[in-house]
Amino acid sequence: MAEMPKTNEEWRGILEPMRYHVLREKGTERAFTGEYWNHKEKGVYRCAGCGAELFDSSAKFDSRCGWPSFYEALDPEKVEEHVDLTHGMRRVEVTCKQCGGHLGHIFPDAPQTPTGMRYCINSASLEFDPAS
Repeated sequence: MAEMPKTNEEWRGILEPMRYHVLREKGTERAFTGEYWNHKEKGVYRCAGCGAELFDSSAKFDSRCGWPSFYEALDPEKVEEHVDLTHGMRRVEVTCKQCGGHLGHIFPDAPQTPTGMRYCINSASLEFDPAS
């Protein structure tokens, strides 16, 4: 569970409105609109809520879904998976273990990747650190 408890008001004061909506209200940005869906630079993607390193660009791939897609987390211990039964579907939600922020969902529909998995992540939940 999250190790950085903050109140909703504290999060609202820290995060831009879209980031708050995604990270704290489990929102989803529209496909093909996020900053990183087609991003190809090398580096590390961090949680926009707490800065935890979550995904490396080497695991990013073009899934043609309109959101950044990764076949694995940088460190599986830094993300948590939860059953999500909203919207009449059964999915697996992915959250940041450090702050509890909603990142997106993980799907077993990427046979073209080494893991067969697709972490479908909202750009608004991420910040990017370019490789030096």
